[in-house]
Amino acid sequence: MFDSTTRTVVVVGAQWGDEGKGKLVDVLAEKADWVVRYQGGANAGHTVHIADKSFVLHQIPSGILHPGVRCAIGNGVVMDPETLFTEVDELIADGVDVEGRLYVSERAHLVMPYHKLVDKASAASKAIGTTGRGIGPAYEDKVARRGVRVLDLRNPGRLREVVTAGVERANAQLERSGSELRASVGDTLATLDALTPRLLGLAEDVGLCVHRAIKSGAAVLLEGAQGSMLDIDHGTYPFVTSSNTTVGGAATGVGISPMSLQCALGVVKAYTTRVGHGPLPTEFAEPLQTRVRTLGHEFGATTGRARRCGWFDGVVVRYAARVNGLTALAITKLDVLDTLDELLVCTGYRINGDVHTEFPADLQLLEHAEPVYETMPGWHQSTQDARRLEDLPAAARAYLDRLEQLCETPIAYVSVGTRRDQIIGVHAVVA
Repeated sequence: MFDSTTRTVVVVGAQWGDEGKGKLVDVLAEKADWVVRYQGGANAGHTVHIADKSFVLHQIPSGILHPGVRCAIGNGVVMDPETLFTEVDELIADGVDVEGRLYVSERAHLVMPYHKLVDKASAASKAIGTTGRGIGPAYEDKVARRGVRVLDLRNPGRLREVVTAGVERANAQLERSGSELRASVGDTLATLDALTPRLLGLAEDVGLCVHRAIKSGAAVLLEGAQGSMLDIDHGTYPFVTSSNTTVGGAATGVGISPMSLQCALGVVKAYTTRVGHGPLPTEFAEPLQTRVRTLGHEFGATTGRARRCGWFDGVVVRYAARVNGLTALAITKLDVLDTLDELLVCTGYRINGDVHTEFPADLQLLEHAEPVYETMPGWHQSTQDARRLEDLPAAARAYLDRLEQLCETPIAYVSVGTRRDQIIGVHAVVA
């Protein structure tokens, strides 16, 4: 992926999240100098399997597992400092050297304890199916220009003012929602006071650091969270997250020019999943739903919630390829399909008698959408030991060829298991 001409790569989910971005970032980070997270918060969980150990990273970029790689959390992230240092301490306990390798944007907004209380009590959040980790309320405060940024920790007087106002708003919302929970100014400030020395020790102008790295020729990997179909502008609104998960969010979420982005790798599963409410046109019926969920271990890394599973949706991924300007695709979890007799691939939606091949913005249209499928044969053979495209069964290669055609984007990687080595490099990617 990195070569003499391609030095800045964005990894983005091209479905509804949980596509396996953590593994791809971990694989690519071996040749990276920097890995930078550009949006989202602790609602995302990127799982990386190394030997017999699994690491679930909610905020720290997956590149931290490679010695010598510098990792940064950009200004587009809303960061939970308690979760951050829990992760840091767990990594250190597991023998991962974090010292001097992790940076946090001084412009990043903080998820406060009162944001979590409001999120958990919010009827709207429950209807959308959020993780309850305070991400939405933190982004709301950011947009309303009343949030707490990392740099505010340097000014105790201003911090107290902002926190006091935030606690008052949160308690008023909690009271209106019927919750008996209440936030406390004293407890909130005490939590921040305990974390401030460590957090300010990591604080940097991340945009400037990454800009200088790019100018020096460093290999920079930008890591997104969630998926394109959860983008606040381009996803299945209102069943979306609170940030721009697409490639456009990478430049603004780090503080660099969009002209510096050279390659965009879209990660997709060989089928489709999503967590929580919202449309999923190709969703399986039972018993196939439970079978694939079990085969793929489809339970959220952050919440443990069961993911909804469905056939590969070419309409969705082609749309994501267009919105992101994808250079290439990485297909994950091909091995989950190894035992299926046949595979269905969605090529369009039949809505009110008409076939649509472009993804509609109107969810009411999606509610009446009937997927148009092509049927392809299964391969009934394990793919987990394949390390070259030629090692795959002919039917599996034909399936990948069809996905590539439907999505109008070349496939660069195919993952056939959870381990680092269970991946096939299909061909070089040209930016």
